[in-house]
Amino acid sequence: MVWALIGRLASQGIVDLFYFPLWWYSGGILYWGKKCLGLLTLGNQALSPGLWFKNLFVPMYGQRDWQGRLISFGMRLVQGVVRGIVLAIWAALCMGIFLVWLALPIICLLGIYQAASSPLFSLK
Repeated sequence: MVWALIGRLASQGIVDLFYFPLWWYSGGILYWGKKCLGLLTLGNQALSPGLWFKNLFVPMYGQRDWQGRLISFGMRLVQGVVRGIVLAIWAALCMGIFLVWLALPIICLLGIYQAASSPLFSLK
């Protein structure tokens, strides 16, 4: 009974070891791509620069004189530009996280190769 369990765990571990790269670059890409797009959507909902540009010519607080319209236009323009820049930085961070996630197995394999080929690891 115990040996059957140990054999089953060992065989499942070997299968998982070989299935891991396939999952990382197929189902894992889809999973983390959706997560990164979700983060980008949350950033867009929180910052919403499009809403500031959509209401660019609408006077704030109902002040319809030229001073109120000028202040409203300037304020919304600055807010839209700054929020757009922050959203672009957020999008770059989301893309960077996704690219690091893609490159992580390759970086790990290179690190293992470098550690295995170092003089400290040799058995001479």
